Amino acid sequence: MKTLTPTSIAIGLVAGVTAALLSLSANAQSSLAIVLYAASALPILIAGLGWGNASASIAVVAGGVTASALVSSHFAALIVLITLIPAGWLSNLANLARPASELGGPDNALAWYPLSNILAHLAVMVTLGMIAVGAIVGYDSEMASKLVDMVIEALKAQEPLYNPDAAAVAQLKSVFAIALPLVQGALWVFLLFAAYYIASFIVRASGKGLRPREDMPATLRMHRNAIFAFLGGLVLTFAGGVPAIIGALICGTFGAGFVLAGFASLHFRTRGKPWRLLALWFTYISVLLFTIPVFFILILGLMDTRRTIALTPTGPAEQKNPDT
Repeated sequence: MKTLTPTSIAIGLVAGVTAALLSLSANAQSSLAIVLYAASALPILIAGLGWGNASASIAVVAGGVTASALVSSHFAALIVLITLIPAGWLSNLANLARPASELGGPDNALAWYPLSNILAHLAVMVTLGMIAVGAIVGYDSEMASKLVDMVIEALKAQEPLYNPDAAAVAQLKSVFAIALPLVQGALWVFLLFAAYYIASFIVRASGKGLRPREDMPATLRMHRNAIFAFLGGLVLTFAGGVPAIIGALICGTFGAGFVLAGFASLHFRTRGKPWRLLALWFTYISVLLFTIPVFFILILGLMDTRRTIALTPTGPAEQKNPDT
């Protein structure tokens, strides 16, 4: 952990207040709410990646206190659980390193915590955070049912002759009860990883970053043990009730990790190919427009699991001491 200094304390305080204000602005901008909530992770990540764990911890506490003072302790608990703590933990993992010789590598190098493990930790943190939030707000399948009723009422208001079959509505509610936590979990993993990527770029550009720049297409994979978590979640979705909701959430969070790994693998496999750009554009557009092709990316991510460790040389001229 970097030494706690007045600068790191100040950075942590500013980052925490900024994160709370971004979360607060999300309530006023409903169209951009999800993006602003995810963006509130950026200050925490920047503080942690650039100034160490102590600064990130101060940022998390400051963000929670600010949100509690400006809105409520309930609101503060929500953003701390689903945004600030995961962001602080990601920065902690990204700064972890050990002598490469301990892993059978060269004597004059540092081995950084594998990106595959960081991605798996992100899936776990989002899962636990959303379960905690669900327990606080009292989320259950009835909430999804009410959302379907609201959509149907809105459609009836626009088209008075619209009268869906009761059996079809019941089936839609059962599907939506599973789809909602799955999509929410997946989307949050995507957004928090995007925040981590952007924060890493900002910190490296400022010269404060400890972790070296990684070749994402070559190193961004999921840990092989994450497959068991994904399959466990899939089994739970057939259990019904709250276990099914939790299972869907697990499928969403870990599935998102495998989708990210699948896209990275696709980028890696198409390197040097003359048709690479066309293939990548076609894949991304197909996923955005039709969604179904994302399952092929998921399968690609499931098929390619590995742990690639980034190394950086050490020498007498280097004075930075990353977390160990």
